Amino acid sequence: MHAVSVGEVLACLEFVRGLRAEFPHSRLFVSASTLAGRATAEKLRDLADGVFYAPVDYCFAVRRVLRALKPSVVVVAETEIWPNLLREAKRTEAGVAIVNGRISDRAFPGYRRRRWFFHHVLRHLDAILAQDEGMAERFTAIGAPPDRVEKAGNFKYDFQPHAAPAGSPVRRFLEQVRPERVWIAASTMPPAETGDPDEDDAVIGAFRDLAPRHPGLLLVLVPRRPERFDIAAQKLAAAGLPFARRSALPASLDLPGVLLLDSIGELSGLFAAADVVFMGGTLARRGGHNILEPAFFARPVVVGPHMENFPEIDREFRAAQACVPIADAAGLAGAVEDLLRDSARAAAVGERALACAEARSGATARAIALVRLLYDRHIPCHRPAWPWFPLAWALSRIWEWGGRLRMRRAALDRRRLHVPVVGVGNITMGGTGKTPCVLWLARALAARDRHPGVLTRGYGRASPQKYLVVPAGASLDADLTGDEPQILIRSGLAPVGIGADRYRTGLLLEKESAVDVVLLDDGFQHVRLQRRADVVLIDALRPFGGRRLFPTGRLREPLAGLGRADVFLITRSDSSDLVPAIHNTIRRWNERAPVFHASVRPAVWVEHTTGERFDIGAPPFRRAAAFCGLGNPDSFRHSLGALGIELTEWVEFDDHHRYRPYELRRMALLGKDAGATALVTTEKDSINLCDGTPHLIDPLRLFWLQVELQVDDEAGFLDAIVSRL
Repeated sequence: MHAVSVGEVLACLEFVRGLRAEFPHSRLFVSASTLAGRATAEKLRDLADGVFYAPVDYCFAVRRVLRALKPSVVVVAETEIWPNLLREAKRTEAGVAIVNGRISDRAFPGYRRRRWFFHHVLRHLDAILAQDEGMAERFTAIGAPPDRVEKAGNFKYDFQPHAAPAGSPVRRFLEQVRPERVWIAASTMPPAETGDPDEDDAVIGAFRDLAPRHPGLLLVLVPRRPERFDIAAQKLAAAGLPFARRSALPASLDLPGVLLLDSIGELSGLFAAADVVFMGGTLARRGGHNILEPAFFARPVVVGPHMENFPEIDREFRAAQACVPIADAAGLAGAVEDLLRDSARAAAVGERALACAEARSGATARAIALVRLLYDRHIPCHRPAWPWFPLAWALSRIWEWGGRLRMRRAALDRRRLHVPVVGVGNITMGGTGKTPCVLWLARALAARDRHPGVLTRGYGRASPQKYLVVPAGASLDADLTGDEPQILIRSGLAPVGIGADRYRTGLLLEKESAVDVVLLDDGFQHVRLQRRADVVLIDALRPFGGRRLFPTGRLREPLAGLGRADVFLITRSDSSDLVPAIHNTIRRWNERAPVFHASVRPAVWVEHTTGERFDIGAPPFRRAAAFCGLGNPDSFRHSLGALGIELTEWVEFDDHHRYRPYELRRMALLGKDAGATALVTTEKDSINLCDGTPHLIDPLRLFWLQVELQVDDEAGFLDAIVSRL
């Protein structure tokens, strides 16, 4: 979400909080453009995974940010129409929207003159949620497609009032000073045009007029811009008024006096302490500021003639007598004094303001619903950086052409085993949980009186035998089998046939083992061997490989290949908000195959040297250095985080990496220096460790995590497969 400055960030606070609740498993980032906006956004760090300055609107900068974050949805608050940001986000096929949209009176003529340009920019947006009907008409007038613009209300109507916490320094200061009345002059501004008053001068002048008649009065002066803090202090000193700065609060202050709030983000919580509020930006031609925040505290608000930025709010509040309008700076002192003297009138104006503010709530919920809709429809594709992208694109076309040719030839020479075959594979490179799925199927089929066997390629093995059949539970060196087959063998669930030619290996498996069903591990693209059922796994954490073919992405074949699948299993579905989007993508290519959900759950910790097993929730360590060589290392890191393991170091290697002594020594040294008490890795990586590992990592111990697949609808998933046998 991008919000340019303080006002936009504060207006979007409830929106960000709602997004965090709606998408608990997704990363949420907030960007701002101004210094004050960035400082305010920092206070969202408990809700957002990152806060940063928005990049300048040049393609190279925007592309780098999009490659780093890989957003499914890009949301812009109010009016930041950045051409390259919107275009480049759309080129990644992310959802793009403007929420709480508005165009000010000052900006609208310039936008309308350049309609020829903005017409092309705004077509990159999927939706524009405007604050009111007038704002919706303005977006349409500058070139937005009318069918993508709708009136959705103003976020500021959804403001949740929270008084300053008890520990707030400003609140403690007020308790010490004990003013009889508090007047807050909020977001004061300098002149915008010739003839405009300086609102700080107007407020200070009005206070000097009121002070003799209200000896217990405290003015809280809040300039809108940080660069005005020192200027306001100089004005107060020149006026001879007793004042204190928020940045250097004294123990007490003589009344009548002034508190200069020279901080960002504290104003909202102080409205609860106010008796009267003057909203700045309304005497100078600045278009006004948000009067809804004090209204939600039922406080009477004095406003000048300039509320052009909030015309609908201004009309409603004036019509309901829910604010006190003044024509110019000369009327400020009189309006404030009337409200200070007539507390009943002040309370009535405040109650009417609260009623007006509460009557128009719901804009935030509508915006969150829009983001959910976009999130469920968009899985972004990834664009490599230039100058690598053109070469990678050309290579991906060669990859696609070669894959089609190979599969066409294999289909002409398709072979069938004597027993039915169930393929377990994926459409992307990298781990999706295929091996845990094969183990789960082997166990489930055995429970139904089947005798399963497993066929696997044996990637990276160094064996003189082209075809190898290993009995269940046999002891055989991992170099002869490969790392993933070793996990299947150790499980003791089924005999395992290992060989690149799955048909010949399958014949040998049938001959040497009494199998009546064969599970083909990682064989979705191995079309030469005929199957009764193809189960395709999709990792919910990294689905569809960036939607680009290797090497521009991680797809093994175009997404049209999903049409060959008979059953889909979305793994790690409990850890991702993308499951609905994955369903929608699947249904674009395959309308018939049932879709099931599964999670890969940690089962037990195993001490590498002794084989001792420890309960998953009670390992003999808490701080650990972790390493892995997986197709999807994020899955392992996510599991460690869910288990509460404090990581001192995290090291990733290539998939199927064989570990060398110097690598283990270095990881042990890094972990020990960072305070780790153990090294942790995966079962697959434990197979690829070199000899002498315990000695190399001494004094640290090594533990590996054993995982298992849990299918949500076990009976339905198994029936969908068995029915095809």
